Amino acid sequence: MYQSKINSKYSEELAQESLEWIKAVTAEPINTSGDTDNFFEVLKDGVILCKLANALQPGVIKKINESKMAFKCMENISAFLECAKNFGVPTQETFQSVDLWERQNLNSVVICLQSLGRKASNFNKPSIGPKEADKNVRNFSEEQLRAGQNVISLQYGSNKGATQSGINFGNTRHM
Repeated sequence: MYQSKINSKYSEELAQESLEWIKAVTAEPINTSGDTDNFFEVLKDGVILCKLANALQPGVIKKINESKMAFKCMENISAFLECAKNFGVPTQETFQSVDLWERQNLNSVVICLQSLGRKASNFNKPSIGPKEADKNVRNFSEEQLRAGQNVISLQYGSNKGATQSGINFGNTRHM
């Protein structure tokens, strides 16, 4: 029951967009079909994810395990996740290694790749999704800050004399 709820959030379109982006950045000949089976098969051993991290920032992952042994694959996935966080993907947008390796939550993998895809332009690579917002820092002078303290609260309006007397909705209450 719980698993089907997680799977219902999975978007084949976003998954396909993520895989096409990975293919564009890494130049690896991967199948970019967004269905869950293919998405899982392409990414499960973590090799493509590590190559993606190295394509964004060369040499960031020193050793990519080509072995198909579970712990080696999990090591690859963990190395990628560490890089994703360092590249600026918020923790709540990353996934746990088991989400991918045990196919528990492929949607969270898509979310992570989409988030990383938005950051790719920082590395002069093609990016996906909406452009990241820039910080809009405002610097006010002391004078401007003091001027704000002189605002008279009545400029916001007042509710003086506002009561609810005389308002009758519907039938009166009979005792």
